[in-house]
Amino acid sequence: MAGRRRTDGSRCTGVGRLLVCAVLLLVPLVGCGGQPGTDRARADVQRVLDRRAAAVLAHDEDAFAATGDRTGYTRLRAVPLAAWSYRVTAVHRSGDTATADAELSYRVQGYDRAPVTAARSVRLTRAADGRWTVASERPGKKAGEQLWDQGTVAVVRGAHSLVLGVGQTDARLRAFADLADRAVPAVSAAWGADWARHVVLLVPKSLDGMAALLGSPASSYRGIAAVTTGETGGAARAPADRVILNPDAYGVLGPVGQQVVLTHETTHVATRAHTNAATPLWLSEGYADWVGYRGTGRTPKEVAPELANAVARGKAPAELPVDADFGFAGDANRLARAYEGGWLACRMIAERWGEARLEAFYRAVGEHGKRDGAVEGAMDGVLGTTVEDFTADWRQYLHDRLG
Repeated sequence: MAGRRRTDGSRCTGVGRLLVCAVLLLVPLVGCGGQPGTDRARADVQRVLDRRAAAVLAHDEDAFAATGDRTGYTRLRAVPLAAWSYRVTAVHRSGDTATADAELSYRVQGYDRAPVTAARSVRLTRAADGRWTVASERPGKKAGEQLWDQGTVAVVRGAHSLVLGVGQTDARLRAFADLADRAVPAVSAAWGADWARHVVLLVPKSLDGMAALLGSPASSYRGIAAVTTGETGGAARAPADRVILNPDAYGVLGPVGQQVVLTHETTHVATRAHTNAATPLWLSEGYADWVGYRGTGRTPKEVAPELANAVARGKAPAELPVDADFGFAGDANRLARAYEGGWLACRMIAERWGEARLEAFYRAVGEHGKRDGAVEGAMDGVLGTTVEDFTADWRQYLHDRLG
């Protein structure tokens, strides 16, 4: 389940220029044309945040505290960081208080090949000597939270994983690391080794925490055990993916279910560079489920109960699932049938054409770059069939395996 989310320096012109500029000069941080007051405040705030960022990387709590509120340092100091910086984009001042819009950029040491960026809103106060200090920092408008916004982050390292959690015991975080450490080699056995071969897991305290990290309502993810979100993009470099767990839903799964979920999400991390607008969700989610269930011994009827029920009632789907069928906020049974249908399509390819062809088909679809013609071209070039014939074969496969 992949999941995603991101002044107007005007000049005084025209007939009313002198009047407008005279009024603007009454506002301390706004000037005519170049707005020098605003620029000075922005530069001052940038320097404060630069010192704050340097303190984070140097693990210097005293230097961090000298820039203002130290809560952020305490919460994130266990996170292994390779980079941390701010870029101030705007400053809104009212007397001796101000709010700065900033872009935070950071990388987790040993895991992120590209920086993660996040919009932040920083509230500041100015002392009598003119120095600005940070009073608080929070997500920017319409931006999701970072894990440390929710509390002190605990860190557990695995052989192939890094688990960051809030409000969780070390034992539970270690259990997640063990699941991820089994998932990574399982994914490599199916997909190959041309990916980072490690994964970062974020474990918030609750469903509400998961939703806040994704910047979405909790209702969108109720019953969803985990999602994978690519924080940055680009075909040339693997993005900085995060697997975000829903501890409420995850806790009710059995051992096999927990492993399948982590392997599924890790598959999304591995395939990210080959997944784009050309890739239909039945393929990306179906392939991730195929890898997740690979080797578990689970039968089609065990994995696809909703579709089995539909087949038994004579209501088997006529077409492969469309992207709209995968909406988290919609009908739960429709969502289940979509995942099951995608899994069975990928399972059919692996059985009839072989696992190597399934991987080649996935990559070929992504290479097309756009949706139109991608699946058709890959089915012709890799599988030697048409969408119409494949769909007919898939429908028969549902009856054969689920009837």
